[in-house]
Amino acid sequence: MLTSSPPNLSQLALLFLKIGLIGFGGPAAHIALMEEEVVKRRGWMTKERFLDLVGATNLIPGPNSTEMAIHIGYIFGGLAGLIITGVCFITPAVLITGFLAWIYTTYGTLPDVAPIFAGIKPVVIAVIFQALWRLGKKALKTRQLLFIGLGVIGLLILGLNEVIALLLGGIIGMFILKKFATFPLIVAGIGGATAVANPSNIPPTLTGLGLFFLKVGSVLFGSGYVLVAFLEGDLVQGRGWLTQQQLLDAIAVGQFTPGPVLSTATFIGYQILGVSGAIVATLAIFFPSFIFVLLLNPLIPKLRESAWAGAFLDAINASAVALMVAVIFNLALATWLQPYGNLPFNLLAIILSLVSAILLLRFQVNSTWLILAGALIGLLLK
Repeated sequence: MLTSSPPNLSQLALLFLKIGLIGFGGPAAHIALMEEEVVKRRGWMTKERFLDLVGATNLIPGPNSTEMAIHIGYIFGGLAGLIITGVCFITPAVLITGFLAWIYTTYGTLPDVAPIFAGIKPVVIAVIFQALWRLGKKALKTRQLLFIGLGVIGLLILGLNEVIALLLGGIIGMFILKKFATFPLIVAGIGGATAVANPSNIPPTLTGLGLFFLKVGSVLFGSGYVLVAFLEGDLVQGRGWLTQQQLLDAIAVGQFTPGPVLSTATFIGYQILGVSGAIVATLAIFFPSFIFVLLLNPLIPKLRESAWAGAFLDAINASAVALMVAVIFNLALATWLQPYGNLPFNLLAIILSLVSAILLLRFQVNSTWLILAGALIGLLLK
């Protein structure tokens, strides 16, 4: 149920600047922060509509959390809102990444921010779990949808591609829910990078750099790690514009900066062609997301008017929750099972995650303060 009046453009801008600034932990964490702010705290949108947007963004190329921000902006502010929320969400990551790229180019190394990130990651797990708890109760509203979600988790465990697992969940859901009339046509382009044995050493140009990142932004599905395949296959092996070490450092920057991981393009663009390269790479990789949302957003409400499309969307939402389960499981294992002191696991990280989850679920503490507290704890225990 909506509990407040729709936001204006300045409210949207301030909110997504904040989320872009504190949004550590990848797309699932970003979407969890958006759900807390837009649905729970401000009452701008119902859980059902938010879930529909989550399901829809999983079906198109591009960074899911960036597209969620753009969707929300378009709903409340039209074309101006679409641009403002997208730019505000992306800008903090781009500026931080650009600054780190300058440091890296000038001094040949990156600052040690690992302790900060070590304190933030356990809190991020709790933030994602909070969103998963709330959205899961809404998405898995029947036994059939619960089984679909469990089935998608099983497919992911077996190593099936995230997008294919999502589509299978939606298609199977139509049959199980018996609400289909005509089989929907879904066109999904899943791109891949092909490594070339010997770099061609083609001199980098702004046009070539822009076209490469425009292609990546247009066909990239899945997590940010899929981006690595494109970069390795084309920029390192194919064109010789980056060294292996530069690629590894660019990936590291994407992991410990807030906001969308695709801001890695800013870092790489700076390494290749300086400030102009950073600007062109950033604009090119994010531009397709704005176009996709502009075309898709008006269609989402119409899907609910059709019985088969509504069933498909319900199943997609259940499958999207399953994807969040997989993300939080992998993140928890990677964070909690790190050796700490004389222990084979990180007891401090486990405690920090559990305390954060209790504060979020039981006492409704704002996640912003918990993320900042996690960063401070990480620094103090360095």
